[in-house]
Amino acid sequence: MSKQNTIRIGTRDSQLATWQAKQVAQKLKGLGYETELIFVKSQGDIDRTTPLTELGGKGVFTKALDDAQLTDEIDIAVHSFKDLPTENPLPLKVAAILDRADPRDSLVAPGGTRFLDDPNYVATIATGSNRRRAQWLHRYPHHEVVGIRGNVNTRLEKVEKNSWDGAIFAAAGLERIDLEHHISEYLDWMVSAAAQGAMAVMIREEDTEMEEVVSQLDHDETALCTTIERDFLHDMEAGCSAPVGAYAFIDDGQVHFKAVALTLDGREQYDYEESVSVGQAGELGHAAAQALLSQGAIKVIEEMKSE
Repeated sequence: MSKQNTIRIGTRDSQLATWQAKQVAQKLKGLGYETELIFVKSQGDIDRTTPLTELGGKGVFTKALDDAQLTDEIDIAVHSFKDLPTENPLPLKVAAILDRADPRDSLVAPGGTRFLDDPNYVATIATGSNRRRAQWLHRYPHHEVVGIRGNVNTRLEKVEKNSWDGAIFAAAGLERIDLEHHISEYLDWMVSAAAQGAMAVMIREEDTEMEEVVSQLDHDETALCTTIERDFLHDMEAGCSAPVGAYAFIDDGQVHFKAVALTLDGREQYDYEESVSVGQAGELGHAAAQALLSQGAIKVIEEMKSE
């Protein structure tokens, strides 16, 4: 591809999505390419009150960008990788997965976190994620969990205005747009969503020139770990809105992987943890799914389907 051609980068218009798109633009500029940001509104951005599960899951955030690519309004699209479905019937594909940021979940608690040490206090915690809800209720079964929607800034405003004790956010989202001072506690015990903290760049399948350009941004370790996590999610037939978590990381030549599946009320939890060499990690996500399903985690999937 000629470096004189301007690459049109599609993104949602939230502060976080724009930050992510600008990161990709900056990296492409470093490789000598001109870029332009094209802002696309999704149904998930327009409707900020209906629960995501009723809108169709996190795919509502990606559909508008998919459509813009298929109609040649944009050349590439930048996504939070955790928002992408594990199966995509469209002639689009991920050409690069960027170096992952902090994958953890975090608690924003304007009044502090002392309530967590009081076993008799009935706290109210906000989250729009079934995965976070289930894990929180598993750890704090006496708490109440309420729904919350909106982009990062909107949710922070809601936490400040309501009488909730706290809300759960992806740490990477807050850190990327300099809002990490709102983090009261990192939830190291909570297993994050598959591919949380990673950004993906989507291209049209037939666009070999763009693939050659974008593939230069790919980060091998992040690609391996997120593939393992998404293999697990796919085999669990869970989807983005399921109470299922998966996290892999590499340390000293070993891939360490942890996965969890819970019933929506958090009462039943199925865990998997394994470490293997990088060379043997290819089937790790599939093995984890088989292990949890054989333990009885099929209940989780059946519960989601009935919902």
